[in-house]
This record gives sequence, structure tokens and C-alpha cells, in this order.
Amino acid sequence: MPDVKIGNGNLEATVSALGAELQSLRRLDTGVEYLWQADAASWPRRAPVLFPIVGRLRGDRYLWRGVRYRLPQHGFARDRRFELTAHDAVSATFVLADDEQTRPTFPFSFRLAVTYRVKQATLETTFEVANPGPEDLLFSVGGHPGFRCPLLGDERFEDFALVFEHEETVGRWPVVDGLIGAPPEPLLAGQRELPLSRDLFSRGALVFGNLRSTTVRLASRRSGAGVEMSFEGFPFFGIWSKPPGDFVCLEPWCGIADPIDASGRLEDKEGLVRLSPGASFRRAFDVRLS
Repeated sequence: MPDVKIGNGNLEATVSALGAELQSLRRLDTGVEYLWQADAASWPRRAPVLFPIVGRLRGDRYLWRGVRYRLPQHGFARDRRFELTAHDAVSATFVLADDEQTRPTFPFSFRLAVTYRVKQATLETTFEVANPGPEDLLFSVGGHPGFRCPLLGDERFEDFALVFEHEETVGRWPVVDGLIGAPPEPLLAGQRELPLSRDLFSRGALVFGNLRSTTVRLASRRSGAGVEMSFEGFPFFGIWSKPPGDFVCLEPWCGIADPIDASGRLEDKEGLVRLSPGASFRRAFDVRLS
């Protein structure tokens, strides 16, 4: 099916049914594209939906009730075709449910709905996970949108900074082959602003699990152009770029990659959501353009 467009007088968003992945996010007054437009040489995705895991499993495997299952990094939703179940001028909802393709790697019943909605100069992304099965559902879910950086032709990557809602004293967890190491390495000490540099991402993503802030702004210190993400209710947050790509991903997560010494048992996995039969789980994050 063709990509789905939603919009208002301020912005326009385009979404693909493949992975329910955002393809474009533009301001209509300037015509500026804010979303990374994919590049095979650096990062070939744009804004994947992460489900039913976030990050990597140790050995790309997990153990559940005595059986070993294999799941790729960030799960399978990003590579599955969703069903468009609702669409109007300002919103679109895409749904993925368990089937014969998911059960060999993830033996749970689930229904994942991803809704995009435009509100003034903001795009809201909502994840709603329901458990239609007779047993508990264990999962993680998260966002991974990449934003162009720089946005304007005369700016550089190094002109941008991350600005946190509150002063933060926090370290970055080291990432080793996609797994979380320990202990955290010092990064911020009573600071709100973190200037960007290519070297900042030379060892992978910045991964946080104890931020005070629930809003982070990625913006040019020259022009002020950028995005502001609000992510209340997501206990983990990742920030990633892959040099020399001109993008930065802001990633709100309910879940996190395995530690390097993970037991491999699914029930031991940090950040996992456990949903009882008939229950549902909802989280949303907003991206405001400026």
C-alpha cells in the first residue's frame, strides 16, 4: 500500500505500513525536512519501531520455559508490514498482531498499535500493547527516530547541542557489541547542555537509565532550529549517531539491551514489561519542531 500522509497547517508526516515507520516529517512554512532520509552508507533506516525487545540480547537469544528462542536486535516489528486500521487528516493507526511468523521467535499473543497524530507543530507517537492471550505477555517497546543534523545548509553537526530539561549528573553506560557494560562512565556533572561532536558517538550510543529530565531538545546553537522530544513514562533513553552520518536519534525506551553478563532468561531481563491477560499498556512521546 502507498505511504500514508497526515498533517495540518504546520507540519506534514508520512508513514509507511512497513514497520509502521515514519518516513518524513516536514514543516510546511519552511519546507524543511526534519527526519533523517536514510543512507545505506551510514544508517539505512529512518524511525524504526522497536518491539518486542529494545537493544540486543546476549547471543541474540533468550530462554523461556526451557526453550531457546532467537531474536534480532530491536526485535521484528520494524521489518513487518502493519495493517492500517484508522486514518483521517491528522492521525493514522497501524496494527501488528502475533501470527505464524512471530510465534517461532516470540511465543506470546500480542497486539501492537502505533498511532501518529499531528497537533499544531508537534507529532505525537503512541504505542499501545494489548495482551489477548491466556498467559502473561513479556515485552519491551520503544522509538528510534533519527533527525537531520544539521538542518540548514550553512550549519555543521558541531553547531548542535542536546539541552536537557533539568541539570543532569549522569554517566553513560558503555556499550560493548550492542550489550550494556558497567559501570557508567562520567558524562554530565550538573549540566543541562551537551555539545555534539563526532567523537561523542565513536563508541556507540549514549544510554541512560536515570535521567531527571523527560524533555530533551536537539537544536542548533546558531539558528535555534531543531526538535524537542517529551518522553514521560519511558524509563530509559538513548541518543545515537553513526559517524559520518548527518543525523542524531533520540530514543525513548521501555526496555534496554542485555548486560554483557546477562543470564539469558527472559524473565530476568531489565526493563521488561509484564502484561497480564486482557490488559493493555500505553506510552506516548511527542516531537515538536522549531
